[in-house]
Amino acid sequence: MDSLTQIVLGAAVGEAVLGKKVGNKAMLYGAIAGTIPDLDVITGYFLDTVTATEWHRGFSHSIFFSVIFAPVFGWFVWKINKKESATWKEWSWLMFWGLFTHPLLDAFTTWGTQLFWPFKIRLAFQSVFVIDPLYTVPFVIFLILAMFQKRTAIKRRKYMKLGLIISSVYLVLTLILKGIAFQKFEKALDEQGIVYSEMNTRPAPLNTVLWMANIDVEDAYLMGEYSFFDSQPISFISYPKNHALLGKWAMNDKIERLIKITEGWYTITEKEGQLYFNDLRFGLISMNENETQFAFSYKLVPNGEDLIVEERPKFKRDAKRLLGALWERMWGN
Repeated sequence: MDSLTQIVLGAAVGEAVLGKKVGNKAMLYGAIAGTIPDLDVITGYFLDTVTATEWHRGFSHSIFFSVIFAPVFGWFVWKINKKESATWKEWSWLMFWGLFTHPLLDAFTTWGTQLFWPFKIRLAFQSVFVIDPLYTVPFVIFLILAMFQKRTAIKRRKYMKLGLIISSVYLVLTLILKGIAFQKFEKALDEQGIVYSEMNTRPAPLNTVLWMANIDVEDAYLMGEYSFFDSQPISFISYPKNHALLGKWAMNDKIERLIKITEGWYTITEKEGQLYFNDLRFGLISMNENETQFAFSYKLVPNGEDLIVEERPKFKRDAKRLLGALWERMWGN
């Protein structure tokens, strides 16, 4: 999830664990703990594109990391706050829950997280977009209300409990909505006589009303969308896999690693003699039915006997155009 959401969740967890003893400091250090796992983005400045992508939401987002580093961070916080009555163990417990709930929340997103690192299992429920106002905004409101209450006030505890309960219920609801959307796509495919081997569904950006689907149909992928306000049948657009375009690069180590990252959901496109590796899991950069560029796309540049992989840049103008189209599409077809 986005940084603000992780800060809010960390602060709420910190308050739940130690708020009664240390007041708003519990929120502060909970927020810090909730931010720490995402510091793995720093690796992008030192590693190649593929390795940095593999490391993202890896070690720092694991149960192992939470267990090992919670006592370390807890000790530092305890040293800084010696005047408080909280013990090293209590600060460590706060840090653990701040660190652990971060990847737990990330597991609901499309990218997922390697919660069980070093085992190469990426847990991704794909029921929440990385930024979801319906999850974050109510949480922020309850957090702010709690901050202005005395540390021993009953209202303070009630506000934080409401924030945690409502946000957790929402996450469960997204799984139910995902199941309903999956059934709608499944029914549409059956009605249109489309034979497929696998289907992947995910929410559109910023909401859980509009859902997207990728469908594997042998030599191509179909992509479709469904809103709970739709009144017309679901239609699908075909995108050829073009895996053969990789040629000799198909066995290249970086290509094989990219395929693992995308879990096999990828296409290859060629433009003016240049090859691009496209990750289908995050959709296209626009809602135009003629759009061919994907949100996550990698330029494959030959470098002797190896490849240089460069992520294609994203532009604010594309994001603004996409958000406008998504808002309109969300209310039905």
